Amino acid sequence: MIITKKTVSRRLMLRGIGASLALPLLDAMVPAAVPLRKTAARAVRRLGIIYVPNGIVMNHWTPITEGTKFDLPSILEPLDPFRDSLQILSGMRGQDAEGPHARASTRFLTGVVSQRDTGSSLRAGISMDQIAGRTLQDHTQLPTLELGLDGRDFAGSCDEGFSCAYTNTISWANETTPLPMEINPRVVFERLFGDSGSTSPQIRQVRLARDASLLDSIMERAKDLSRRLGANDRVKLDQYLEAVRSIERRIQIAEKQDGRTLSVVDQPAGIPNTFGAHAKLMFDLLALAYETDLTRVATFMMGREITGRTYPEIGVPDAHHPISHHQKDPVKLEKLRRINRYHVELFTAFVKKLSSTPDGDSTLLDNSMIIYGAGMSDGNSHGSYNLPILLAGGGVGTGGRHIGYPKDTPLTNLHLTLLDSMGISVESLGKDSTGPLPLEPLSL
Repeated sequence: MIITKKTVSRRLMLRGIGASLALPLLDAMVPAAVPLRKTAARAVRRLGIIYVPNGIVMNHWTPITEGTKFDLPSILEPLDPFRDSLQILSGMRGQDAEGPHARASTRFLTGVVSQRDTGSSLRAGISMDQIAGRTLQDHTQLPTLELGLDGRDFAGSCDEGFSCAYTNTISWANETTPLPMEINPRVVFERLFGDSGSTSPQIRQVRLARDASLLDSIMERAKDLSRRLGANDRVKLDQYLEAVRSIERRIQIAEKQDGRTLSVVDQPAGIPNTFGAHAKLMFDLLALAYETDLTRVATFMMGREITGRTYPEIGVPDAHHPISHHQKDPVKLEKLRRINRYHVELFTAFVKKLSSTPDGDSTLLDNSMIIYGAGMSDGNSHGSYNLPILLAGGGVGTGGRHIGYPKDTPLTNLHLTLLDSMGISVESLGKDSTGPLPLEPLSL
């Protein structure tokens, strides 16, 4: 057979002075003689972990009934348009399910609780995202991506007797190496799409003054490529380039905020001045990283444990952590519920973006496995029984279900299941895993 159609490499990067741009999966990347769904260029699995701090108002999270015939409680209502892509899981607990906030975030992906120390003798375990990243690292530019929204300079925001490293991250390279969560959108953008060759703010400003945009130096190459593409691919490429440019514009606007501050803590330039704008920008960057296959594994902390962030944009000027110790006060519980729902609303926008982004013959949401949850159920008691865990995406199997597992099922069993669905066989994780969970079917 003679194949005359030339294909574009799935790994193609458009390059220019000081910038590079990976491409999304285009029809032109598929060999002409083989249907898309059967080619080596077909869509791949993505794994994401979205973490929220300080517990959840569980009676507004957990559906009353199990199975498929359930109503979404008020916190989860924003996700209703995507309920067929959701699984709500009940009954799971964290390893050694009591203890301070530092243990909640540390054990979430490792299955190992943090130990009291002064920062000189950190002890945890490798996290499941890093296991996945190491296995897939030959396929992507970035093995993993670690994102966050809270800085590491919250005064008095660490558990007494525990290193702040335990609350700063959920990702661990090994038992002694916590991985930092990047909170600056500019740093993430340049990590994905190119940089000036220096982390110096002065050098970056000189470069930005010289170039109107990182994209300007590669747009001619993009135009050349567009001439070789079909009509559908040209539309897809134009939409993708505009999405990247839109994100850069938003970052540049944020960088003009020098001197402005967020509630509770000063943030460096380049970070939007509201929580919602910051979260949306980071979620959009994550979606682009998935779309271009720059990484297939990401963690995103929407807040550190013990965060004292306030939410004036939703009418909650109180600090998050004190509210979570509600002592069953109805006023505090309502404020906490509103914070919990606001986080879900922002997550829903991310899910919507994944669902509307083509990926091969399906969408990014179809080809993703996203964990959304917390390392504590009740922030008032620091309890980690019956954790709030939600799965989103086609990679988690049949959606539209609330699954109740036996009481005290280890959360690490879920991690074993998701790793296995990515073709990564791991016999155990942390100190309490007992085997994969029945999530059928799990194949994409």
